[in-house]
Amino acid sequence: MIGPVRMLPKTWTGWALIWLGFAALAVVPFFATPFYVGLCTTAMIAAMLALSLQLLVGATGLVSLGHGAFYGLAAYTVYLLSPEGDAKPIWLTLPLAMLAAGMAAFLIGAISLRTRGFFFLMVTLAFGQLVYVIFHDTKLGGGTDGAYLVKPLISAFGLTTDVTSLPRSRRAWPAYYVALVQLVAMFAILVLLLRSMLGRVLEGIRVNEARMQALGFDTYRYKLAAFTIAGALAGAAGHMWAMQSGFVNPELVGWHRSAEALLHILLGGIGTLAGPIVGAFAFVFLDDLAQQVTERKLLVEGMVILLAVLLLRNGITGLRWLPNLPDRDPHASHDPRDGVVQQSREPEND
Repeated sequence: MIGPVRMLPKTWTGWALIWLGFAALAVVPFFATPFYVGLCTTAMIAAMLALSLQLLVGATGLVSLGHGAFYGLAAYTVYLLSPEGDAKPIWLTLPLAMLAAGMAAFLIGAISLRTRGFFFLMVTLAFGQLVYVIFHDTKLGGGTDGAYLVKPLISAFGLTTDVTSLPRSRRAWPAYYVALVQLVAMFAILVLLLRSMLGRVLEGIRVNEARMQALGFDTYRYKLAAFTIAGALAGAAGHMWAMQSGFVNPELVGWHRSAEALLHILLGGIGTLAGPIVGAFAFVFLDDLAQQVTERKLLVEGMVILLAVLLLRNGITGLRWLPNLPDRDPHASHDPRDGVVQQSREPEND
């Protein structure tokens, strides 16, 4: 079975690059304009969603197209918790949003994980579209037009940050740093999870589920645990979106949210935990650059992504000039058909 740190750096250089990246993000507001501070906040939210999905895709080998439903459901939870003119503190809205997303993930996963492969993909897509229809075709959450909400208060230990009291050039800073703290915390949680027994079993399921079952592991329960945790983490990203934008609409629960998160993972690197973060930032800033260059931004994005898929089989973090994030297992082989590092098998004796 592949070790629990397959997706993590195995050298100090790799870890140093990751933490230097977080440190660089911590000082961005001091040098960037308010527009780019907001853009980086959007990128961190996208990175959180992609990181949560990476627990399924990269660690467990499960590809879901319903993951965006948990993201949007958490945002709508913030809306329902915050009636007009009645802002709630973040220490209340964040846990409840994650709880709602996690419970939905548990219920949907309990049914979806009874299928495999293409059928699992389609069942998650169906559940995701079901959630979309609930918010799109009913008056719940403003219907098709969406609704504005009162942003949660950044409050802790009796202290509350009043954004309106800050200079206009710094009003985006509180949301930025809340997003950064959540991104670092989510990364650290996933590092610990991958190092745990749960992470070991999930890696084993990705490589050979039948063998894990033969060893006595109830793989269904482990996959359900991963699906639930991933849904709750996606809820943290959805909560952060509502906190930054102050607006919700049915597009938040659409299947394209899941597709974008998958794209961020593939662009950054499916075999690394840092890949989704790199891919999300690359995609968000590519989108901004494409808008500045041409009105046909989707054409530019499509061409760049196509080139990335053809030339960067292991994503941006797989570039040779980077100090392997993480180093590959010397006993592993790479299958270019799926972009996943798989354990090499020794020839069996007859």
